[in-house]
Amino acid sequence: MKTHTLVIGASENTARYSNMAILRLRQKGLPVHAVGLRKGMVADVMIDTGHPDYSDIDTVTLYVGPQHQHEIMDYVISLKPCRVIFNPGTESFVFEEKLKSNGIEVLEACTLVMLGTGQY
Repeated sequence: MKTHTLVIGASENTARYSNMAILRLRQKGLPVHAVGLRKGMVADVMIDTGHPDYSDIDTVTLYVGPQHQHEIMDYVISLKPCRVIFNPGTESFVFEEKLKSNGIEVLEACTLVMLGTGQY
């Protein structure tokens, strides 16, 4: 069963929204994987690098700008998530259409707001 959220663009920097999202997801008791440019830890979540092979991803939440998304498009699709959340500033028509054509739900939303309002 797919239950995990994958945060792409994860950072140990506490000022980054990806960091806040990992913390908030964990506070809600949700299982999280994280991928970033550098290995590290946020709470009890290891930040991996590259394209780890996860088989349990329900939701991908993006914190990577459109100019760098071409590097992760095929990777995200290969994970077969149920949905991908494009946080503010990450919106990409090309990526979103590619996801939709692969049967993946696309949301242009803020993960932090969704968690705060019970819409996650």
